[in-house]
Amino acid sequence: MRVAVGADHAGLTLKVSVVRWLTERGITHVDVGAHTFDPGDDYPDYVRAVAESLLRGESDLGIVICGTGQGSCIAANKIAGIRGAAPGETYSARCSRLHNDANVLCLGGRALGEGLALEIVQAWLETPFSGEERHQRRLAKIARLEQEGLAKTAGLEQQESC
Repeated sequence: MRVAVGADHAGLTLKVSVVRWLTERGITHVDVGAHTFDPGDDYPDYVRAVAESLLRGESDLGIVICGTGQGSCIAANKIAGIRGAAPGETYSARCSRLHNDANVLCLGGRALGEGLALEIVQAWLETPFSGEERHQRRLAKIARLEQEGLAKTAGLEQQESC
């Protein structure tokens, strides 16, 4: 398993803990930043870097950390093929993998204590997608929503250019 990890300034401290946790367990990871505290950095940039790592096949899963985890989750779910989840406890973390095949975990560096955050990471990484038909059916519907959204956007762009 290869995990891409990224965080903005609000998630930097927790990212350091997550990277250390991954290293201690021998889990291969790529740290896409931030590497220094800069209040001017923006979480969508790190979401993009993590998502690109997944979509290029360089990583299997991703973890992004911002202040609450919510902004990163919203940004992640704008990217076709990315299914972000921002669980606040281990039950939802497990279900996001088991039922939803979430491939990006979004954490809040200001919202979660280190202990709980690492429990969430562990539960999330240790839980595989169930592959059950009902969950595959739902994921196919989500993929169709992505495609319909892209088609609608493309249609709007064509209308505006006339």
